[in-house]
Amino acid sequence: MTFRPTRRAVVGGLAGLAVAGSAKAARDPDLGPNVLVIDPSMPRAAVQAKLDAIFTAMERAHFSDRRHAILFKPGHYNLDVNVGFFTQVVGLGALPGDVTINGHVHVEADWAKGMALDNFWRGVENLSVSPPEGADRWAVSQAAPYRRVHLRGDLALDDGGWSSGGFMADCRIDGTIRSGSQQQWFTRTSKIRGWEGSNWNMMFMGVDGAPATSFPKPPYTSIATVPVMRDKPFVYFTKAGAWAVFVPAVGRDARGTSWGSGNPRGTSIPLSRFFIARPDMPARRINAALARGMHVLLTPGIYRLIEPLKVDRANSILLGLGLATLLPEGGSKAIVVADVPGVVLAGLLIDAGPVMSPVLVEIGPRGSNRDHRANPTSLSDVFFRVGGATLGTADTCLEVNSHHVIGDHMWIWRADHGDRANGRIHVGWRENVGNQGLVVNGDDVTMSALFVEHFEKYQTLWNGERGRTWFYQNELPYDPPSQAAYMAGTTRGWAAYKVADSVADHQAVAMGIYANFTADPSIVLESAIEAPRRPGVRFANITTISLGGGKGTIAHIVNDAGVAARPGAIKQTLVAYP
Repeated sequence: MTFRPTRRAVVGGLAGLAVAGSAKAARDPDLGPNVLVIDPSMPRAAVQAKLDAIFTAMERAHFSDRRHAILFKPGHYNLDVNVGFFTQVVGLGALPGDVTINGHVHVEADWAKGMALDNFWRGVENLSVSPPEGADRWAVSQAAPYRRVHLRGDLALDDGGWSSGGFMADCRIDGTIRSGSQQQWFTRTSKIRGWEGSNWNMMFMGVDGAPATSFPKPPYTSIATVPVMRDKPFVYFTKAGAWAVFVPAVGRDARGTSWGSGNPRGTSIPLSRFFIARPDMPARRINAALARGMHVLLTPGIYRLIEPLKVDRANSILLGLGLATLLPEGGSKAIVVADVPGVVLAGLLIDAGPVMSPVLVEIGPRGSNRDHRANPTSLSDVFFRVGGATLGTADTCLEVNSHHVIGDHMWIWRADHGDRANGRIHVGWRENVGNQGLVVNGDDVTMSALFVEHFEKYQTLWNGERGRTWFYQNELPYDPPSQAAYMAGTTRGWAAYKVADSVADHQAVAMGIYANFTADPSIVLESAIEAPRRPGVRFANITTISLGGGKGTIAHIVNDAGVAARPGAIKQTLVAYP
């Protein structure tokens, strides 16, 4: 596929591109200066100019503090929507077909000469796209969800160079998806006409049209249904002209799109029941709204917190627009959730601050013991970052103590590179210290599309029973200065996925674990996965790779099973353990 949209000229700066509104604009909520709300009555040329200006500002804005959300009211649009860093594109219909873009909603990697390895932090959801050439492109890596989209054509997931995604859910793709250079990809509860391509780890759950399991040649893993899940909530514009948030119901044994036969199951909540937060508001004001029983919609921007956001009420929703970013200062946590049912966190980026936080997000206090199976808490498109944009340190990014929690697409990242353009690197073994990405203490926790990278100790530590992980991607830290600095007691290195010795029941499927010890390529990791040797602890379809042509060694895949990924034999696989 050779589709490349034509760049349009941009006139003036962002501030000078006023877009004429419709008669309904006065009824819209004040979502702040970083949200652009578009309706079909607006002049197409003015809207296109505004979209182009946002993209021009954000195309290379790898570590920018700017955030944008672009919201389309129901209708048809003839537009080219190029999606840059820290930009979210959202349709405001009840169904994807209520907003149709006759054009493209796309991501390329022109800024990096086709290499999409750093095309992070952006997203599109809840609209349909009708590309005139019959094809579109979403060349991304981590933290770039493609949700609830109906694409009337083919979709390319790369731009010629390497790419390291990715996530798709609740989508209908009428054409063929071509994964190209994508190293790995996770697709959930969707309908596709076909899939072409593979590299290391491609997983499909509840996908009509998915290829059959054939791991490792090609490395496809297909599971017919999703045992338990909850789709991400979304803002929408009702037929009565009101704003609301739709919260999908928990799904069990799910397959195909939620909207294929009409409105999905769930609850519609008027936007009037949401406190609309702005980045300049202190945490105490947001917490006061939560204490009154309000939900919270966080508009785009950086929220600098001197105390955590505290979620104490059941069924509370924290929903971010435009990758709203929480940055705790002074060593506090960013979010603390009580051991209550039905809490939803979605659409958030959590940035570690300059003083080490013990935990960035805590789901339930330690020792939580309530049964939430009927109404689990869920996290969707919740991303973490330790360093890179700013000096950041955290002992653990996410600690899950409550039972029955659902994770639905998370990238938990200790930065391996920083903002070189502005001379702010904020990366180093003793600088952006991050010890553990994810710690799970609760029972019956499910994680799908889990990306955890570069932490200095365990990437993921699982202490709870009956845990399930559907797709796991991990790069080990690049920067341990020596083997002596990278020892778990007497064991060489810290496992990328550690299941505690006390656990009797655990399952993880479709896992990719990669070493790239650039600071000292002689470093050895003893085992990619460490777990108790019990019949109820099972792993399937695992890939290990020594990247960079052999920078480092992963001696075993699970415990002492599996051949070493090392210089001269850089890629290894294991179909099942035990």
